[in-house]
Amino acid sequence: MGRIICAGLGPGDPDLISVKADRLIRLASHVAHFRKAGRPGQARRIAAGLLRPDVVELAMEYPITTELPFDSPGYNALLAGFYDYWADQLADLGRTTDVVVLCEGDPFLYGSFMHLHSRLQGRAEVEVVPGIPGMVGCWSATGTPITWGDDVLSVLMGTLPEDDLARHAAAADALVVMKTGRNLPKIRRALDRAGRLDQAWLVERGTMPDQRVAPLATVDESDCPYFAIVLVHGHGRRPGGPQ
Repeated sequence: MGRIICAGLGPGDPDLISVKADRLIRLASHVAHFRKAGRPGQARRIAAGLLRPDVVELAMEYPITTELPFDSPGYNALLAGFYDYWADQLADLGRTTDVVVLCEGDPFLYGSFMHLHSRLQGRAEVEVVPGIPGMVGCWSATGTPITWGDDVLSVLMGTLPEDDLARHAAAADALVVMKTGRNLPKIRRALDRAGRLDQAWLVERGTMPDQRVAPLATVDESDCPYFAIVLVHGHGRRPGGPQ
């Protein structure tokens, strides 16, 4: 029997792929990866230098990305069908060979593979290789620790309602906001309401050659790609601040 192996690729720099994931990708005869229609895909780009010349690639193209609201019935139905189809394909192939599925960051931290993982249970042997989460690469790019002492770190999705974003931002010591993109104006308003905008940073394509790190207040809110994260650093909850 074969296996379905999801390899976490880390934040973007191929040098930050784990030794185990590197080895498995180099040996893989079959590799699957997610991508938008007509795009090469970020995971495929990260692993490009590791793939065998004769590798069989399975490009799992999302049927939809931002064309419908993410919480609409139509959006959810299309994605459910997409994950059902690819779980079937991987389960069939995994009966006879190993298939390595590429996943940016860490597969179990908001990764798309989670939807396949749940559908593959009892149908195939599944292994997940952890990766450095993208947020770790981003806060390292700022050159400042994200937390000090007893700081509480909150991780939020930019898709949350503005009131929820503002409430969490006001309560957290340190903050990570993922899924920015078209949500950036809402995120800025929420941070401003929470009194945190002047402390916030936008990190675009962290650890990659075209990385950009800038104070969020100085960034045009219409200028935010998908691969960007908003950070607010903690300052230490203990008396005296950072030690």
